Amino acid sequence: MKSQDYRFSVAPMMDWTDRHCRVFHRLMSRRARLYTEMLTTGAVIHGDRARLLGFDVSEHPVALQLGGSDPGDLATAAQIGEQFGYDEINLNVGCPSDRVKDGRFGACLMAEPALVAEGVAAMKRAVRIPVTVKCRIGIDDQDPEVALDTLARGVIAAGADALVVHARKAWLNGLSPKENRDIPPLDYDRVYRLKATLPDVPIIINGGITSVAEAKQHLAHVDGVMLGRAAYQEPWRLLTVDSELFGETQPHATMKDVFEAMLPYIERQLAEGTRLHSITRHFVGAFHGVPGARAFRRHLAENGVRPGAGIEVLRDAIARVDDRALVPVAA
Repeated sequence: MKSQDYRFSVAPMMDWTDRHCRVFHRLMSRRARLYTEMLTTGAVIHGDRARLLGFDVSEHPVALQLGGSDPGDLATAAQIGEQFGYDEINLNVGCPSDRVKDGRFGACLMAEPALVAEGVAAMKRAVRIPVTVKCRIGIDDQDPEVALDTLARGVIAAGADALVVHARKAWLNGLSPKENRDIPPLDYDRVYRLKATLPDVPIIINGGITSVAEAKQHLAHVDGVMLGRAAYQEPWRLLTVDSELFGETQPHATMKDVFEAMLPYIERQLAEGTRLHSITRHFVGAFHGVPGARAFRRHLAENGVRPGAGIEVLRDAIARVDDRALVPVAA
């Protein structure tokens, strides 16, 4: 991976970062690295691959995030991802949900660093694209100094090309998945220390970062920043990523420009049978703080879910946003 490839990315988020969301985000930043929702190795190997793995060519660079622990299955799923054209395979070692725990993948694998390293090695042998790992700083009663260092050194020795670290513990016993996103305290310094001990390894930080301005501060200590809920709930923040973090011209100046550019994609999707709401549900925070934003959201909520809803619903919703108001860009 080139030095700038992982400088900024949008986190993989279940039920959020689907193909429609990623096309939307790509129109705000040419440079952001995008990730799929986590897909289990079983789903990739045995499921409807076209539905699960298909993506629009505009999404590049885009990474496939896998959930699994069996090295053979990980290698097979990684090969399938490479054949579909993904630019990276990322292994989830951070998700704390009960389903993930029961399936022996996600954050519970922090307790099995040797198995994670074995999985990484198997994927590296199977594909030519980068293989990366996304983890926590530890789980439950683990000492983050030991747990993170052990996992990191193991996967790097196995060939991992980069490590994304969510700077919180995951408490698998006692906290719900939702609580695990907020309650365990953030420890950015732990991630900084990891980077200091691994100067030649790309380290990307994730967790609780709310703006591009904050991302710039973290980049003084690590190689990359991954933005999660802030990128999804307030997508207008992505409008300044290319200019602020890469010194390049952003693809579109305002959210209205982004929507105008996205209309052809939406029309194609509707013609193929996609429901409008499946796409517009990702637009809720697009005009945060702009006069007319509430009317925009209400119109989409009331009309976008109706059977046969077409592109005119989105056009009418956009028309409710004040043209004289600038979309906030103080990201």
